[in-house]
Amino acid sequence: MTVLVTGSAGHLGEALMRTLRAQGRDAVGLDRVASPHTGLVGSIADRAFVDRAMAGVRAVLHAATLHKPHVATHSRQDFVDTNVAGTLNLLEAAVAQGVQAFVFTSTTSAFGDALVPGDGEPAAWITEDVVPVAKNIYGATKTAAEDLCRLFHRNHGLPCLVLRTSRFFPEADDDAGKRGAYADGNLKANEFLYRRADVQDLVDAHLLAVERAPDIGFGRYILSATTPFVRDDLAELRRDAPAVVASYFPGYHAVYARHGWSMFPGIDRVYVNALARDRLGWRPRYDFAHVLACLEAGQDPRSPLAQDIGAKGYHAGAYADGLYPVDP
Repeated sequence: MTVLVTGSAGHLGEALMRTLRAQGRDAVGLDRVASPHTGLVGSIADRAFVDRAMAGVRAVLHAATLHKPHVATHSRQDFVDTNVAGTLNLLEAAVAQGVQAFVFTSTTSAFGDALVPGDGEPAAWITEDVVPVAKNIYGATKTAAEDLCRLFHRNHGLPCLVLRTSRFFPEADDDAGKRGAYADGNLKANEFLYRRADVQDLVDAHLLAVERAPDIGFGRYILSATTPFVRDDLAELRRDAPAVVASYFPGYHAVYARHGWSMFPGIDRVYVNALARDRLGWRPRYDFAHVLACLEAGQDPRSPLAQDIGAKGYHAGAYADGLYPVDP
């Protein structure tokens, strides 16, 4: 089975290509940027290019996208062209080619304003039942692309699974306030409690989705490290996250103290991956317990795959505030 991976020069695309090749599978990488993992260089907004790329393909892993950090540097039309029209081109070509599985990489950012509870409210419990409320063009175009996937399953029988990934990028946080208040490793460790995943776990989920798509037909799934929290924790999480974390990990204070780290005073959301674990048979391995164990052992908590890929950045140039021209 030939697998087409879009966005093969990006974090997830490269991870998928590395893994598929290591497994000896027939995989073709597509990206507008040349890379060692890209065999086809061009834009998914170019329908003729997409049609040529789809020849002989039986499964599509569609990870190409404009991301949230591009909101400040790209026009809204650029987002529509890539995230919506590009996805439409791929879906139409997939139907024409008789593709057996189409896996679309979406994002938990699609939930937008639904992620942030009001003052005094408990942390938000984010499952697939939460209705997205877009707050920028990135979220709006990703949810539009998700709906196109649903439409193509409904009208053409194309097996389409949508995977809403949480944070997995290794770059510094896009929030200047957080970057100034916490060490980068501290920020990412905290996020494994509620909003981050390792790229290795995401690759595993995507490959499982290729296998399961023909039987499932259509589905949307949140991909994030398995949280230790339950619904009853939500009110206290918002008020006093360190106390809640200590109730699950009594030794975390000592581990953090040795690194000069601290927990966020409050947590405003929790991503729940239960549906993905149930429907896909997904078993993520990289979570907060893993991070703590690695810190105690003096080891890097990132997977070998994440370490091999490293950081890529999002823009060709540098900015006064680092990787981001403004806080999106």
